[in-house]
Amino acid sequence: MSPPRIVVIGAGFAGLYALRRLERRIPRGMADLVLIAPNDYMLYTPLLPQVASGLLTPQSLAVSLHRLLHRTRMVPGSAIGVDTEARAVIVKKISDEITYEPYDRLVLAPGSLTRVFDIPGLTEHGFGNKNLAEAVVLRDHVLAQLELANATRDPVEREERCRFVVVGGGYTGVETAASLRRLTEEAARRYPDLRPDINWHLVDIAPRLLPELGPRLGEESLELLRSMGIEVKLEVTVREATENKVTLTDGRVLPCRTLIWTAGTSPSPLMGSLGSATDRGRLIVGADLTVPGHSEIFAIGDAAAIPDLSKSEEGATCPPTAQYAERQGRVAAENVIASLLRRPMRDFLHRDMGLVVDLGGRDAVARLPGYDLAGLPAFAVTRAYHLWTLPSAPARARVGANWLIRALTGGEVARLGFAHGKPSTFVDIEAAHYLGPQAVRQESARLLDSVPV
Repeated sequence: MSPPRIVVIGAGFAGLYALRRLERRIPRGMADLVLIAPNDYMLYTPLLPQVASGLLTPQSLAVSLHRLLHRTRMVPGSAIGVDTEARAVIVKKISDEITYEPYDRLVLAPGSLTRVFDIPGLTEHGFGNKNLAEAVVLRDHVLAQLELANATRDPVEREERCRFVVVGGGYTGVETAASLRRLTEEAARRYPDLRPDINWHLVDIAPRLLPELGPRLGEESLELLRSMGIEVKLEVTVREATENKVTLTDGRVLPCRTLIWTAGTSPSPLMGSLGSATDRGRLIVGADLTVPGHSEIFAIGDAAAIPDLSKSEEGATCPPTAQYAERQGRVAAENVIASLLRRPMRDFLHRDMGLVVDLGGRDAVARLPGYDLAGLPAFAVTRAYHLWTLPSAPARARVGANWLIRALTGGEVARLGFAHGKPSTFVDIEAAHYLGPQAVRQESARLLDSVPV
């Protein structure tokens, strides 16, 4: 008999740690391991704001999958549908070829996409910060605005180019606003006349900033941002965006050529292709991470609604954080092995170990079990946490070296040449052409008849 084929979709925290555990636990030759992902690296997303600010190089956060995975066959592309009857994943490769991958066990960890709303002008004029391309382009764009503002004699254009609006009061929004505010402060040393004109705004529809940190640290973060010169406005969001202005829901019109959208994420639409129950787009699974009615399919990470057994509230689900995704990947791998051996599977149970937020410079806040930290202690904990959780020694070395170089020599504010072309901010390779359940069955039937494995 041929060995079972285990297919993992997604190379984020959940998918990568599932595969690493599978490679360690399954003897060589006893299973075929397949990874479907568009890139050959795992992106360490918590530090993306530091790429946007230039503190870290993009390569620092691109953790090579070839270095971490040694027995996994990689399929470069995106899963666009799952045929549960045929046990096949429909794949759109990066070459645009449509093919399929059969499976005996399937681990779904496709992650999430940028959450957008029907706001006029948002996708045309907004910048995101969810992948390396967006982070690098965003940094170039911000620096270019200061250069162009310094070069113009038009006071209206100058005001537009010197105002920056960030939407989203979560981790990404807060860290992006803080990091880029420090970047513009550093760049403004070249243009002393611009310094009084540079304005940063952070808006969010929620009544509190960083609610996951609790009231005390949320207020601490708010005060830190305001002390940096960032105007924070809560219970407000964007009503409309154009090339040179942003209209807020409180009626204010801000002359602005930089709108940065970090207002949350939405689960991968892939989950809708199974025809199984979802909760606000997340695939509903049991505590053992299996999909009800499909014991051969496991779902983990941002796109799965996993019961949080550590909480007493009925219906509580695990938060979509890297901390949870990493541990879900390991449990999913163990349960895949248990299912193949016809052994009992274990439920996923994890107690939150805390949260850290890096506000750039030496400002940070951290919530640890039983402790709330701010200032230098939080900064030390935050940096240590990231070095600990980076999944490879070369990545840790590059990040640590970047931090040390900045501390010893200061930063560079030169553009890298990406300012003249903005990629599609909210539609990337994983966002397009997902199939519904009926289309999945039709495409699967066609491929099974015509495409060799």
